[in-house]
Amino acid sequence: MPPHACTETSSPIQQLHTLFAECWDRELAENPITATYIGDPRFNALWPDLSSAAQAASEAANRAALSRLLALPREALPAEEQLNFDLFEHELRARLAVLPFQPLAYAISAREGPQSLNELAEIMPLDRVADVEVWLQRLRGLPNYLAQYTELLRRAAHERRTQPRLLMERVLPQLQMQVSAEVLADPTQSPFYSAFAQLPARFGNAAVARLQAEAQALIAQAIVPAYQDFQAFFEREYLPACRESVGISDTPEGLAYYQNRIEFHTTTQLTAQQIHQIGLDEVARIQAEMKQVMQGLGYRGSLTEFFAFLRSDPQFYYSSAEDLFAAYVLCAKKIEPELCKLFGKLPRTPYGLRAIPMTSAPNTTAAYYSGPSDDGLRAGYYYVNLYRPEMRPKYEIEVLTVHEAVPGHHLQIALAQEQQDLPKFRRFAGYNAYLEGWALYAETLGFELGLYQDPYSHFGQLTYDMWRAVRLVVDTGLHALGWTRQQAIDYFRAHAAKTEVDIINEVDRYIGWPGQALSYKIGQLRVLAMRRRAEQHLGPDFDIRAYHDMLLDGGALPLDLLDRKVDAWIQAQQAV
Repeated sequence: MPPHACTETSSPIQQLHTLFAECWDRELAENPITATYIGDPRFNALWPDLSSAAQAASEAANRAALSRLLALPREALPAEEQLNFDLFEHELRARLAVLPFQPLAYAISAREGPQSLNELAEIMPLDRVADVEVWLQRLRGLPNYLAQYTELLRRAAHERRTQPRLLMERVLPQLQMQVSAEVLADPTQSPFYSAFAQLPARFGNAAVARLQAEAQALIAQAIVPAYQDFQAFFEREYLPACRESVGISDTPEGLAYYQNRIEFHTTTQLTAQQIHQIGLDEVARIQAEMKQVMQGLGYRGSLTEFFAFLRSDPQFYYSSAEDLFAAYVLCAKKIEPELCKLFGKLPRTPYGLRAIPMTSAPNTTAAYYSGPSDDGLRAGYYYVNLYRPEMRPKYEIEVLTVHEAVPGHHLQIALAQEQQDLPKFRRFAGYNAYLEGWALYAETLGFELGLYQDPYSHFGQLTYDMWRAVRLVVDTGLHALGWTRQQAIDYFRAHAAKTEVDIINEVDRYIGWPGQALSYKIGQLRVLAMRRRAEQHLGPDFDIRAYHDMLLDGGALPLDLLDRKVDAWIQAQQAV
């Protein structure tokens, strides 16, 4: 009997959840790095299979899963199971809809890819000797993974589905870190060795010496040669084949691919032109608020001159990475006691702060969040960029922290993962418009949490709101309206007080990840509209803590389903 066969006596609900579980396990087996991130250790020794045969098998399995799902009697299911059904159908159809555009061809970017695989150690469990041995086993498979990546990029270049050359030129220095003269002379200088440099003393001297010796030999004899081969291919074959243009519209079926990415990341049917106009409108609105704050500070110059002042005056920057990191920690601790004012339910899972590894810090954004593991052995982490602290403004610390940590990503993601009654595909759902829309909405909650008291910090909040509005204009400009990279940088610089290093990294992020940047502001505007609707209908009976608990209960949803959930909650509150 095949593994997915159901007995005649199994109910439709049982069949539905059997399908969920089987597809979840298959998804993790196909994506071992995702499994590691989630905290499922079964695949920690493996890398994804990038071969054409593996991709074809995955597509066939998803089509078979969709057929099995649609064969179930949806209308006979309870309401909550109908929601599970609909969300799973949405997930499967989204996976299949993107396949004609071969998204794997664009997987490498300046921010992530084979050049920084050493950073996977950040989320690997390395608390026991056996854990470190699993990491060594995974590293033994790295040369084959890099060889597969070479063939993937070779196929992509042949089909003209490449990243822009100017973006890929930023990858070269990262690859060179893996094969530098220092690394060639001493494998302990490799980025891959950092996980072995200070193994716990409880392992015992003999075990530490053995593991470190194995790591050094593996780096010298297998990993460095594999990276030398990959770098040679990348520099001599792939890079010259990369396109000169920056918009995804210049690739095969590029405009259709961009519309697919818009729908995926925003969970709406909006067009690029509609989103571009929403962005222009938001830029104008926020600009007016910025001018009010600037004038309240007594600054008499233009907004452009004020931006230049903020970017250049030393009072707004720390001179050391240590002081910058300490300021982030202090801000996070200041927020936590205030959360009970706005939330009735808070996550049990803790979070910590870490510096972004220097292998990727020069090419990535100001901060990001890494979620906790499902097994409870790894906390969530708020990663902050300490590269060039003199370019990281103090007035951004509060708004960045509420977005990435609490009440933003950590609060929402940890709560979702703790809801054990949900199928796993819902606990770990990644609807960007919800996830990023919530986090951008959370930035506005800073006022209610006692933040932004300093007018410069208030301006920092507006800067971040403007940053996400600019994204709507710039992302659609680049990928649908024929903008150049320089046009995007100039527009960004003229409308937001972000520093030059952040602006360039951000624009290059949008170039390499079409559509993702649209999810923030589109999601935030919908979430703000939902709250206004609830406040208007309920008046003095509106309970902000109950409202937020409802929004976060059940994990991430597409925006239309979230709208329906809010309307149902309003009706239920009115009936009390």
